[in-house]
Amino acid sequence: MDVEVLGHVALRVGEDRRTPSAPKARQVLALLLVNANRLVSTDALIEELWAERPPRSALSALQTYVFQVRRLLGELVPDTPPKRILITTPNGYEFRADPARVDLQRYERHRLAGQRAFHGGDNLAAVEQFRAALHVFSGPPLANVRRGMRLEAELVRLAESRTGVQETRIEAELELGRQHEVLSELSGLASRHPQHEGFHRQLMLALYRCGRRPQALKVYDRLRQSLVAELGLEPSRDLRTLQRAILCADPGLDAAGDRSPLRPAVPAR
Repeated sequence: MDVEVLGHVALRVGEDRRTPSAPKARQVLALLLVNANRLVSTDALIEELWAERPPRSALSALQTYVFQVRRLLGELVPDTPPKRILITTPNGYEFRADPARVDLQRYERHRLAGQRAFHGGDNLAAVEQFRAALHVFSGPPLANVRRGMRLEAELVRLAESRTGVQETRIEAELELGRQHEVLSELSGLASRHPQHEGFHRQLMLALYRCGRRPQALKVYDRLRQSLVAELGLEPSRDLRTLQRAILCADPGLDAAGDRSPLRPAVPAR
């Protein structure tokens, strides 16, 4: 059985993909799946469903939603008792699944492998692992689920993690001298993240290495205008240093293997 949260939340066996029809049962399943193979406390599930104002019947209602999830499991995997997959403990519930079949856990394995390769100087392996991590996403995570406080926090974490993987993968590509290959992607990322210094730095460097110095300087100007107008901030010292280096046509910028002081770090889970 495949466990999917990096897109629509679902359980899948072959071509049979299922999710509870009741919104709160689907919400319970989503929180269990993002924490697959870890205990999720009853309190955490109740907080996710009702925040700070749970009804008196919250525990009974939660048990009903768990029953609905188990009924779905019984339909999908009739040869395995649902209570062996969705375990009840004195403090909560644990959804047990093969980590290799959980898309979020596959993503994390590729992400961590890419991070190790990148920091070890193996940029080819880093690019391969980061691309594999990003390929696991089938769409916006938790797309079909109403989200409470805990799922919303998970969504924010995933968005930051995914952005970090994109940034570090592109950094590895630049170190391999692939500025032409990543230029179009960087333009789109800088447009979608108008105040993200990392993507703008990379775009400036890629443009410069492609012989487009005026465009690289325009990227800096647009970023500065956005930061000042929206946040009242100037670009960081590292961005200002890069701008001066581009103005001076610093030969050090031409080296594909040169590492910037703004080397990104992929957020840890």
